[in-house]
Amino acid sequence: MVSGGISLEEFRANAIQFLNRSSEAGVACPGFGSIMPPRLHDRAKAWHQHMFANGFAQVSWPTEFGGQGLGPEFRRAWIEECARREIAPYFNFQGSALTGGALLRFGTDEQKRRYLPAIAAGTKLWCQLFSEPESGSDLASLRTQATQTTDGWTITGQKIWSSNAQMADYGILLARTSPTESKHRGISFFLFDMSGRGVDVRPLKQMTGDHEFCEVFFDGAHVAQADLLGPLHGGWSVAVSVLADERAEVGAAGIGLEKRTQRLVDKVNARTSPTERARVLQARTSASATRHLLDRSAGDPTLGPLAKLSVTEFAAMRTNTELDLMGAAAVAGGNPETIESFLYAPGMRVAGGTSEIQKNLIAERLLGLPREPPPAKT
Repeated sequence: MVSGGISLEEFRANAIQFLNRSSEAGVACPGFGSIMPPRLHDRAKAWHQHMFANGFAQVSWPTEFGGQGLGPEFRRAWIEECARREIAPYFNFQGSALTGGALLRFGTDEQKRRYLPAIAAGTKLWCQLFSEPESGSDLASLRTQATQTTDGWTITGQKIWSSNAQMADYGILLARTSPTESKHRGISFFLFDMSGRGVDVRPLKQMTGDHEFCEVFFDGAHVAQADLLGPLHGGWSVAVSVLADERAEVGAAGIGLEKRTQRLVDKVNARTSPTERARVLQARTSASATRHLLDRSAGDPTLGPLAKLSVTEFAAMRTNTELDLMGAAAVAGGNPETIESFLYAPGMRVAGGTSEIQKNLIAERLLGLPREPPPAKT
């Protein structure tokens, strides 16, 4: 495959050389998945800007917006090679994958020119302002209000589980612009400036000790007319495309998943009991099956919910197995990375759509089963 005057094989070879050189020089940032730990902010930002300067940021975006104009298979090759070395492929998942994808599909020319180059260059950080305290799994029931004014909208309400909102320059925001429309029709999608008045960001401390997620309160915050993305009252279709991008992004996670599982296999020794060996073998087999599913889902977006469910459930199983192998050492100064993975894994059953919602999507969209009946009104 040749795109932009370079073959996929040449691009991959260049990427490998660049990543190895950057790793040896200590420039590369360790991989962190879709949610950047705040402690890595400065390092991840500097790494992204180094990638951009060397032509490896947003490789599949059009050149006029800071990309390299290459096909999606080149982006996948880049993410794969980063995963093999456990290096972050970007500074900001919410900007690079979610906001960027939404802008390229639905943005006006002005919006693309204004926002995409800064995302490509790694100078602006984005967050996702979707979930609410009572509208997590049922996102369409959100209650944050956008009241139209002469020059835009006034935002009032609350969001939660917004990754990196305390550091973000902008956010992608869902708000209700029509209380009379059906719940899916009355929502609009906005590009939101986090530095404006009426925005209160409160980080949430996790049991890992990190503050990756935040509550965000809006009290008369302003959105300009030019920052409506997609049709008025038609933001649900934009949101669906963003959620599809979010679920599909787990595709390249299979490489890192197998590398972490191999480290678990390497812990098996003469003292490992037959029961423990069986659990490790189950983890190794599940890792391979999940990797193949992730590879398939990269070319078939409809498999996104199945891939997401498989990854999150496997992560919990793998970390439980690893801690059991460690025994008492797990709580007596064991490997901090393993402990953090164990504490973090349950949250992944919620992030990006709960495991229960993924099961509904699999049942209804993949298997064609009847929709789940709505809860009875009391």
